[in-house]
Amino acid sequence: MKTRAALLLLRPTLAGVLALLIAGCNKPQELTGTPPPSTTLGTAATKTVGDNVSDIDVTTKVKAALLGDEILKGFDIAVVTLNGDVRVTGIVDTQSQIDHADKLVRGIEGVHSIHDELSIKK
Repeated sequence: MKTRAALLLLRPTLAGVLALLIAGCNKPQELTGTPPPSTTLGTAATKTVGDNVSDIDVTTKVKAALLGDEILKGFDIAVVTLNGDVRVTGIVDTQSQIDHADKLVRGIEGVHSIHDELSIKK
């Protein structure tokens, strides 16, 4: 019985530690005094820091899109973004909802790739 109680206390603690580790990974990099390297492909190929969308902005846009979508708004879908790579996790009812979420997230500015970890409720 003591083992069961210890496991019940250990789960939330581990979940909290994992959340802190993930949040620490989203810490923005410090800017240095050196400008980014430029390319010789013309002015359209060069990017400035302002052109890049931050991970926080991408996560916010993805969450807003999922919450505002009529098909997906009732589901608890978590979103984590790191360097434009978006990881979505949660449980939905059908494969078509997973496909819809994938299409929705791909259309958001700043999303470079999607790690779809959505699963279907059994």
